[in-house]
Amino acid sequence: MAARPLVARQPNERLQALIQEAGCSNAGLARRVNMCGAEHGLDLRYDKTSVARWLRGQQPRGRAPGIIAEAIGRKIGRTVTIDDIGMANGKNLASGIGLQFAPTVPGAIEQVCELWRSDVGRRDFLSGSTVAASALVEPSRDWLITGSDTQVARTAVGGRVGASDVAAVRATTDALVELDHRFGSGHVRPVVVHYLNSVVSGLLSGSYRESVGRDLFATVARLTELAGYMAVDTGQPGLAQRYYIQALRLAQAAGDRGYGGYVLAASMSHLAAQLGNPREIAQLARAAQEGARGRVTPRAEAMFCAAEARGHALMGDARACEAMAAKALGALERSGDGTGDDPVWIAHFDHAYLCDELAHCHRDLGQGEAAARRAREALDGHPDARVRRRAIGLVVLAAAQVQQREIEQACDTGTRAVELLGTVRSNRGAEYLEDFQQRLVPYRDEPAVREFGARLEMQAA
Repeated sequence: MAARPLVARQPNERLQALIQEAGCSNAGLARRVNMCGAEHGLDLRYDKTSVARWLRGQQPRGRAPGIIAEAIGRKIGRTVTIDDIGMANGKNLASGIGLQFAPTVPGAIEQVCELWRSDVGRRDFLSGSTVAASALVEPSRDWLITGSDTQVARTAVGGRVGASDVAAVRATTDALVELDHRFGSGHVRPVVVHYLNSVVSGLLSGSYRESVGRDLFATVARLTELAGYMAVDTGQPGLAQRYYIQALRLAQAAGDRGYGGYVLAASMSHLAAQLGNPREIAQLARAAQEGARGRVTPRAEAMFCAAEARGHALMGDARACEAMAAKALGALERSGDGTGDDPVWIAHFDHAYLCDELAHCHRDLGQGEAAARRAREALDGHPDARVRRRAIGLVVLAAAQVQQREIEQACDTGTRAVELLGTVRSNRGAEYLEDFQQRLVPYRDEPAVREFGARLEMQAA
């Protein structure tokens, strides 16, 4: 009698999702696989029962997984990997984990939980991967054209998830956001990822009614986006893009088009900015505006327009930048003094944040005086608790002062920024500081610049 496997097979939800996307029957897929195999010199004789076994978690041997992936890919018109069909089996894992905008809710749950597991396991291909601009833009198109999920309610063997569980995740997220603002992501990100993998994954895999499920997906989307931002702040942009894509998909499951737009405009577009892809910045921001039209408050509209302005500025299009900046200012003015009906994820975007964005625009257009003015407005409005934001704002102000050839003032401002950055663990802050140092190179012989450089060397020693 054969021994039972030690670990029960799990249903292959990835394969199921792709079969649904392809519009194939089990028998139809089997025929396509057999035909594809024949082209490769293989005599495959799969039938609908074989496909049913694959869906239950069985994995065929040899070259078959690759043939299956190729057959499905031909049907849906894009490349599909053995990881995409859930048959990597822990070996030769493709770098596709977290990069797919899953077509079904079960597929989305599996995708994001696998991302969290891989992150906790410190898979090298996650942290070492690079960012492809298409990997940011393609999910935005999927989000734009995909209708709302008709149902997210779930019945599973796991425990029942209630409103109090969702409230606990929401409160934890708020606390982690505050810690991140004060101390930087280097201190907090490991806590976030372990919480997602150990607690939140269990909730997503549990049982919940429709209303609780929608709230759960909305809350988890926000925490997943935070984990993505923290990946940026710890120098892992390739990992960040995966979290952002999954946050976008979770927002879709929540039925929250507004937050989906936020992920595109506040997260993905800023990542594109950091990577020097200005065209993608504008594309993502426009997708946010189009996809969330009529479903967001003026404050969110202001943020989306400001993100597009950043893209135009980096492309050197001053006229388009000014037009979007004016729209952003007008929208924020319409929002009034308070946050009113604004959701929690946009409440932080106040006049100081908008001035911060506009300071970046003027800096990138070489408009030093305007950049300095907006940077000062931002610093006047940012509370002390926004330590990282204030530090970055000081660096932007220092860069603007260099553009005005106010070198001594720039070094003084840079010194204040260095002091603040010394209290947080932030790779983003370090990158801003490196950019500022490059701007000082033409003035390296001036006493203030030499003194600033010596102070940095002393601090690094």
